[in-house]
Amino acid sequence: MAWISLIIAGIFEMFGVLMIHKVHQNPNVNTVILLMFGFTGSFLFLALAMRSLPMGTSYAVWTGIGASGAAIMGMIIYGESRNWKRVLFIALILTATIGLKLTS
Repeated sequence: MAWISLIIAGIFEMFGVLMIHKVHQNPNVNTVILLMFGFTGSFLFLALAMRSLPMGTSYAVWTGIGASGAAIMGMIIYGESRNWKRVLFIALILTATIGLKLTS
């Protein structure tokens, strides 16, 4: 259950990052509320996961999901660079995240 909470926390983190971008594009109350919802959900599910997972592993996986997920969503939604080096390093983040899961 802790790993599911951690994955949900990462998804909320990606949503929060997308909302930061939306706030910069079109600042309004609804977007700010969605931004707060995303990061609140992210921290709540991270806290749930950390009840039974080590802090270092939880934080590393959470940031890995958030960082790589946001980069991938930026490529898909906003047409950001798909340079092979960028994709390689995103893959390294995901590989390290999976490695932490396998060793915990």
